[in-house]
Amino acid sequence: MAMKIQRYKHDAEVSYTLGATLTFELIKCASGRITRVFVSPEARDEGGIHELIEKCRQLRIPIIESEKAFNILSPKGNCFVIAEFRKEAGTIRQGNHLVFVNPSDAGNLGTILRTATGFGLTDIAIIRPAVDFYDPRVIRATMGAAFHVNVEYFDSIETYRERFPDNRLYAFMLQASRPLPEVVQSKEEPFSLVFGNEATGLPDIYAELCSAVIIKHSRDIDSLNLPMAAGIAMYEFTKEQWNRE
Repeated sequence: MAMKIQRYKHDAEVSYTLGATLTFELIKCASGRITRVFVSPEARDEGGIHELIEKCRQLRIPIIESEKAFNILSPKGNCFVIAEFRKEAGTIRQGNHLVFVNPSDAGNLGTILRTATGFGLTDIAIIRPAVDFYDPRVIRATMGAAFHVNVEYFDSIETYRERFPDNRLYAFMLQASRPLPEVVQSKEEPFSLVFGNEATGLPDIYAELCSAVIIKHSRDIDSLNLPMAAGIAMYEFTKEQWNRE
């Protein structure tokens, strides 16, 4: 009996890549997790869809032509390929991390994960409550980077610190007085870059738990948005590596 097609739910065992580009990246990185691929009856060979279909056949991944799948999973998008894949609980490794406390915007998280992949910071800790990493909106915003990162959820910052007591935590806060360039010059390894919610930032207690850091900017704005601040911090903490290459 065919498996039922349902809109994504947080407690579901599967998620979806919406579009050919994401599906190609999933096939390249984790083809064994794909359960089936839906192709729209209106699909043409744009974006190499025929090549994708042939690759799925070689890997014996079931291909289903179904307009219903697109009506349910991507009713408003210009999308002609959807892959269904099994979710896996992530486990981050020892080393440098990004830590996001209560992120709530799917698009922001996806954008940040793409930037993180670009700077080689692929172990991501997320403190609950938070947006679901496997939400297809997050996956889509990563533009394929979702399959290059390890994401693990923690119930509290204390739980995270117990797992990684050797990491030096740098909290990015408007209340901080220590500017980012000064911190980078004296950074200790391994490090964790800690960011708060898009709207509320980090609670004041993080100034006591971490080394508080500020990214200085003009007074014409209240603050940088989260993806921008995270991108600047990631670059500053890793630029020595890229400058050597």
